[in-house]
Amino acid sequence: MSRSHHTPGPDPALRRLRIALTAFFAVDGFLFAGWVVRIPAIKEQVGASAGQLGLALLGVSAGAVATMVLTGRLCRAFGSERVTVVTGVMLALSIALPPRTHSAPALGMVLLLFGISYGGMNVAMNSVAVDLVAALRRPVMSGFHAAYSMGGLLGAGLGGLLAPHLSAATHLLLLTPVGLVAVALAGRVLLAHPLRRPAGPAPEPARPDAQEHATAPAGTEPAAAASGTAARSTAVLVAVFGLIAACTAYGEGALAEWGPLHIQQDLHGGPGIAAAGYACVALAMTLGRLSGTALLERLGQTRALVLGGLTACAGMLVGALAPYIPLVMAGFALTGLGLANLFPTAIARAGELTGPSGVAAASTLGYGGMLLGPPSIGFLTDAFGLPTALTTVAVLAAVAAGIAYAARNSGTQQTVPPRAG
Repeated sequence: MSRSHHTPGPDPALRRLRIALTAFFAVDGFLFAGWVVRIPAIKEQVGASAGQLGLALLGVSAGAVATMVLTGRLCRAFGSERVTVVTGVMLALSIALPPRTHSAPALGMVLLLFGISYGGMNVAMNSVAVDLVAALRRPVMSGFHAAYSMGGLLGAGLGGLLAPHLSAATHLLLLTPVGLVAVALAGRVLLAHPLRRPAGPAPEPARPDAQEHATAPAGTEPAAAASGTAARSTAVLVAVFGLIAACTAYGEGALAEWGPLHIQQDLHGGPGIAAAGYACVALAMTLGRLSGTALLERLGQTRALVLGGLTACAGMLVGALAPYIPLVMAGFALTGLGLANLFPTAIARAGELTGPSGVAAASTLGYGGMLLGPPSIGFLTDAFGLPTALTTVAVLAAVAAGIAYAARNSGTQQTVPPRAG
């Protein structure tokens, strides 16, 4: 009887925790999608140009990036589970605020609060997910991000149905109680089963960077056991994963915040069709992430990242430049499929290396990509048009593939823990 093979998987507490954490990822995607499918209506309401909207949207990313390093510290001080619940409540409350503004500067200030909630929740729940992945001893991070995409699909679908009948203010106000109830139900489970990174003699799950730390004493944190050279090497790897996440977040943010506007403004689709465009992205990302564990186990990290980046590059060229809405939607879907596993894989590896601080560092770099996205695309749209501006997503997806390929010999290609025995 092999106890080590038996212990993590069947544990009922881990199963309940996995379900609750999946619910948090789904709520995050649901609320965010509710906001993005209403961007065209809110842009019209505040009378913003593309450049002004880009600066206002900067509030989401600026708030997220500004709070991410702080959130890493808060997770270590109070526990990632508590921070996840608190920021989840903040996100559910702040979703109702954007349609109650009437100028681009006011919208930007409200979106700063929304971004603080969104960024804090993402770091905290990803930190919980990293610890849960270690406890389960399987690369299931993509499954949590699949729940985010599924939530996004539901949020976009609901937004498309409600857009012709409800104002943006009424629609987003209705999302607040939905978010609060979900956070309350899932949060009870999360707080009842806190996970901690092992600090005692109990062995940690085998990790992809095991060779690098093979001589470290059992039960020590990697950063404590590593020499100065190894610590610098770890920091470089976290930065590499952060850059991959940055290229991916730029693309995800562009698709979410500018994709519906492209369909409605440039191709003259209605608000329901614009929402369906984002729903295509969310559906493709859901399918990609549901198959992410199998893909990583079969291909390994490097091949999966390179293939994803190149797929997203091809898809975005079609989505940005095709003259017909069905082709644009197909291009958006292909882009979503390609991007699906880049961000979760990068964040998971950074978390495996240094825990919540790695998640926070890679997330900060990642959302730095989203920070650059809204104003860059807004200004490029004013100068060259939105279709041309969206091609920058294709460029950065190709860059992400290139980074992953260049780092293939740095110990980054292994994602699946070695099987016991």
